[in-house]
Amino acid sequence: MLPRVRDVTANDDYTLTVTFTNGEKKSYDCRPLLDFGVFTALKDPTTFKRVHVCRGTVEWPGEIDICPDTIYLDSRPVGRG
Repeated sequence: MLPRVRDVTANDDYTLTVTFTNGEKKSYDCRPLLDFGVFTALKDPTTFKRVHVCRGTVEWPGEIDICPDTIYLDSRPVGRG
């Protein structure tokens, strides 16, 4: 099983800085999602910044979320955290 999200910070460039339960810190780019379905709501910077951790993944108001495995596999390392 891949690690789950422990902490998340939304950045001004529509990326997330994510710390996982194994201590890894990675950057996940949300920009490719912003033109699809429920994710279009995240184009609003205020909404995007309301990201939080819920049940081991990231979530926004309106039950918008991204699979934690996707976040882990499609993100790039930014150092240990």
